[in-house]
Amino acid sequence: MKQDQHPFVGLWVTADGNIRQRLLPEGRYVEARGSREAAYTGDYRIDGTMIYYRDDTGFSADGEFRNDVLYHAGMVMHRDPTD
Repeated sequence: MKQDQHPFVGLWVTADGNIRQRLLPEGRYVEARGSREAAYTGDYRIDGTMIYYRDDTGFSADGEFRNDVLYHAGMVMHRDPTD
């Protein structure tokens, strides 16, 4: 699903920078963990403030955007200001 120009597209990171999740405009994501640049990849869909993930192995998860913060799987992620 194409998410062109969606305000949530871009790079989201945890405070320590260990987890970095890039939401791509074509509805794909790439999640880096530590030195593993593509630890997880898959599709995502945004519906309002909710985000729904399905990784390439078939695992699904969700998250929520609140006040420009992404809450996902117990993580709190902020936009990368350098992105």
